[in-house]
Amino acid sequence: MTIASTAETAGDFVLTLSCPDRPGIVHAVSGFLLEHGGNIMESQQFDDVRQNRFFMRIDFEVDGPASADTLREEFAAVAATFEMDYELWSAAAPYRTLIMVSKQLHCLNDLLFRQSTGALNIDVPAVVSNHPDAEPMVKSYGIPFHHIPVSPDTKQQAEGELMELVDGLGVHLVVLARYMQILSDGLCRQLGGRAINIHHSFLPSFKGAKPYHAAFDRGVKLVGATAHYVTADLDEGPIIEQDVTRVEHTHTPEQLVAAGRDVEAAVLSRAVSWHTQSRVLLNGNRTVVFR
Repeated sequence: MTIASTAETAGDFVLTLSCPDRPGIVHAVSGFLLEHGGNIMESQQFDDVRQNRFFMRIDFEVDGPASADTLREEFAAVAATFEMDYELWSAAAPYRTLIMVSKQLHCLNDLLFRQSTGALNIDVPAVVSNHPDAEPMVKSYGIPFHHIPVSPDTKQQAEGELMELVDGLGVHLVVLARYMQILSDGLCRQLGGRAINIHHSFLPSFKGAKPYHAAFDRGVKLVGATAHYVTADLDEGPIIEQDVTRVEHTHTPEQLVAAGRDVEAAVLSRAVSWHTQSRVLLNGNRTVVFR
């Protein structure tokens, strides 16, 4: 996936990488940046000793003519030496982010507001929903809305329409902002590492259409949410962010729902923010998050 365009010139760039751990990695990366006039603004690294794998994120500036494409190509030799998986692009280049939603609009509203104020470095070329409820909100932000109904008979066709949008619009990230449809295994594979979902933290204890009401009946004291990458294992993809808020016996089911919405929106926005700043690296079934 390439975020930067060939038109990008001197400025702020981000390099992320992972590879088998061995001596000389940091020296080689620093040497490359020195040769290309790079000044390191932020550097973070993590060594997973159990997996013998090294992870690194560097934010650096280049004072002089440069492009992400050129730097990426020239870094390939270093990457090959250390068997690196890597990405390099302009830190200012926004992620083209397609948002999917059903009838619950709190996460969508939060993401669109943050995008409109510049709090999220994303460009939203489209919002897709299996219901028409979100259309007025989406159009108020000047964003195209696509209603793609889904039924057992039309699921394959609907997913085909979705991927046409993803490919045609040059989408880098898909966000399921309370999209209440299960994606097929094939679609999950196509979107591997670039689709984020949000769900309440009651799973697997309280399933179904009204989990907060079921949690109320059990007298829960914590309401939370989990943001994770989408995989074929339903709601079990690599976790990016989680949070909880305390509730009490005085809360009604409706107040639990409201508390849950607040946590879901906050957790999802943080996950999207970190992903679009290239702070999240996949590590098998886990993630490395450089906050």
